[in-house]
Amino acid sequence: MRERSDSPNEQDRPVQTAPESSPTVAEAKPAARGSAIAAVALLVGAVGVGVGGWSAWQLHTLQGEAQQQSGQLEQARSQTQALAQRTESLNGRFEQLPSVEELEERRQLVAQLQGDQQLLNRRLETVLGASRQDWRLAEAEHLLRLASLRLSALQDINSATALVQAADEILRDQDDPAAFAAREQLAKSLEALRATDNPDRTGLFLQLGALREQASQLNSLNPKFVADGGVLGELAAESEPGTWWGKALHKLSLYFRLDFDADRNVRPLLAGQSLTQVRLALSLALEQAQWAALHGQTQVYRQALQQAAEVLDANFNRDNPDSRALRTRVSELVEQPIEIKAPELSESLNAVQAYIEHKQSARERLKDAPGEDSGEERP
Repeated sequence: MRERSDSPNEQDRPVQTAPESSPTVAEAKPAARGSAIAAVALLVGAVGVGVGGWSAWQLHTLQGEAQQQSGQLEQARSQTQALAQRTESLNGRFEQLPSVEELEERRQLVAQLQGDQQLLNRRLETVLGASRQDWRLAEAEHLLRLASLRLSALQDINSATALVQAADEILRDQDDPAAFAAREQLAKSLEALRATDNPDRTGLFLQLGALREQASQLNSLNPKFVADGGVLGELAAESEPGTWWGKALHKLSLYFRLDFDADRNVRPLLAGQSLTQVRLALSLALEQAQWAALHGQTQVYRQALQQAAEVLDANFNRDNPDSRALRTRVSELVEQPIEIKAPELSESLNAVQAYIEHKQSARERLKDAPGEDSGEERP
């Protein structure tokens, strides 16, 4: 079919009627019209289906947005409710807060409390510092008492010197000019101790211990018989050789011995229990000498060594080399000096005690002075 033209020339033309066609052409025209109508209907249906789908999709989208907006609305409502509750809580807290006057009063109380705390800290530091000084000074006094005890009881010069020097170091750490007199007296005591003769009593004790071990192993010397014939042998030698008299004297000298040396000191042979008792007596005497050497008892020391020498002289021959060596060593040790003339530490102790009393009295005067405990407190 032909399209209609809207131009004016075409409108003015007269419409030409188509000639009557043949029957085949007449039958084809209704069929073409039916196809066109079906296509148009199909197109209209497709458009309707598209429009319906689009409308359904838009409706689904709108429903999702509506649900999302509804959820957001619920969330906003819950947030609004929580915010309202928090607002009410904050309002309650604000109502509980003190007023400006109360805040100012509390600020003043805090400032006053800080001032009191600072003052208390200063006083505590002062008290603790004084306590430390008192402890150190008491320690120095105790060291001097201990040094004096060591000198009087044990006569230990080295320990006493170390103790006095430690007390002097404590006074030096005080850094106080008032301690000059006490330190001067301590210096005098130190020089006196260093100038004192200090015998090696420990070494002497060990030497006596070694002698005790030798005494416990000491044995008596067995006597030896010398077959020289004595007086009979001398007479046989002086007689004429070959005579019956000389032969008879020589024969008798083999069986008999005549000795006219009556001044010789012959001691019995020690054995068994007698030897054990002699060793014990000698060991006890040497042990007593050891004790006296440690304690500086000169008289007891010498008496013990003399007793040991008497035991050796009374029970052992001088021909015995062991007893002779032990006797010689005892004679050498008996003259060893063991007593020490220790200096007195009482003056040093009195000087330190006077310094301690001076420190305590000065602290009491400072505490009782006006203005120290006054009611003025800086915030």
